[in-house]
Amino acid sequence: MGTAHRPPRLLVIPGLHDSGPAHWQSWLQSFYRDAERVQQRDWSDPHLQRWADRIDRTLERAGSSGPWVAVAHSFGCLALARHLAERPDSPIRAALLVAPAEPDKFGLAARLPTHSLPVPTTLFSSDTDPWMSAAGARRWAARWGAQQVNLGDAGHINAEAGFGPLPRARRWVEAQAALLARERRFEHAELQEWSFAV
Repeated sequence: MGTAHRPPRLLVIPGLHDSGPAHWQSWLQSFYRDAERVQQRDWSDPHLQRWADRIDRTLERAGSSGPWVAVAHSFGCLALARHLAERPDSPIRAALLVAPAEPDKFGLAARLPTHSLPVPTTLFSSDTDPWMSAAGARRWAARWGAQQVNLGDAGHINAEAGFGPLPRARRWVEAQAALLARERRFEHAELQEWSFAV
């Protein structure tokens, strides 16, 4: 199957301590047989560059040029933002950032992009997230050019806050995958028309 016909794939990027079996990221991944999950060597060590590099290696190991839709949680959101800023050629075509960790808690604000990310981005936030205030979520969403969706009293939007299933995340993935598939079919059809005309 050529890359023009390859359907979009899901990339799951957990945060600190990984996302366990009861976490919504694991629930989401179970729907997609060809999904990939970024694995860190040390889930307790939030090292921004190493975590961003693991995204690179996961995509390389998957052996596919994409397109990918990426769904990140907590510190994984920061790693994804770093990856996208460093890799303008990334095969990731859409990003969902769920409950990003506050960069200032890790002294990383200066190492993250302060401009719009190069792909369509949505940020799910919470009014009661202990890892990022509502004001902080608004600030980073604006910096990254992300559409912000506030889930209200949702804690850190993880299993401990009651988010095993997170249907809004699955709806986002399905919508982005359908949009990317339509775009690729359109581009392929245009290319065929051009080749016939030449």
